[in-house]
Amino acid sequence: MEYKDYYQTLGVAKTASEEEIKKAYRKLVRKYHPDVSKEADAQAKTQEINEAYGVLGDAEKRTAYDELGRGHQYRAGQEFRPPPDWGRGFGGGGGQGAAGQGGFGGVDSDFFSDLFANFGGGGSRRRQPPQRGDDSHATLTIDLADSYHGATRNISLTVAERDAQDRIVTRERNLSVNIPKGVTAGQQLRLSGQGQPGAAGPGDLYLEIQFRADARYRLDGRDVYQTVPVAPWELALGGEIEVTTPSGKVNVTVPAASQSGRKLRLRGRGLPGKEAGDLYLLLEVVLPPATSDKARELYQTMARELAFNPRAGG
Repeated sequence: MEYKDYYQTLGVAKTASEEEIKKAYRKLVRKYHPDVSKEADAQAKTQEINEAYGVLGDAEKRTAYDELGRGHQYRAGQEFRPPPDWGRGFGGGGGQGAAGQGGFGGVDSDFFSDLFANFGGGGSRRRQPPQRGDDSHATLTIDLADSYHGATRNISLTVAERDAQDRIVTRERNLSVNIPKGVTAGQQLRLSGQGQPGAAGPGDLYLEIQFRADARYRLDGRDVYQTVPVAPWELALGGEIEVTTPSGKVNVTVPAASQSGRKLRLRGRGLPGKEAGDLYLLLEVVLPPATSDKARELYQTMARELAFNPRAGG
């Protein structure tokens, strides 16, 4: 049997705290979850992570595992056999390990089974408590305005489950999701009990927020940048213009003698939140087309009388 270095599996030091171990486990679970990972071995990797946390996430199992390695330099993959009756005398464990954190099923490992066959005394493997179902992950795409005002969206998910004949079947499940004001891209909404079913109750569903692509807007944290088309005379002469923003229509003043690319800042009109972001309006000149005799005449008059050369001095 090959030795497994659980610390190496989770990528933590042997001196790692309980919180550091939990943080590393959660990070790896998100990375290799079969619903989101593109890795070919995501399922196998997930089982290894689950097994490692099942030991290191349980204080008594971790103590027993460390005690076994004390005074030895076992390396991952090294031929290994635990001493006879090892594990007797340690407590019954009692921690849920990875299963209690929404893991991907029970531990199925020769190394784990042999290592903890006598754990807690009595010479027989402890009976595993009922497991919660797996957590599920999905992406929810919303409009930018949904973050400004909040919204309710109906989503449809394809879920796998076992039928009465213990066969894996898929079905559609419809859910109503409340989108809170101020939600940001990459934020996850947790729907408790909407994950995969399990003997100890279902897991949770995590929806990662994405904004629908819109050429008018660019996001930087909670700040929003919006491109606003303006006429040449609005830039040159200045004045008040009406702009439709994600939060609604506003009137803004364009300073006289502005140039295309000028940025106007509207404080607190970015994404809502405890500290709301700002809205930046980027002025972009749009020229009237010279498609009529009148338009061409006006352009010709401007060319004669203004004597303007935009490349002068360049």
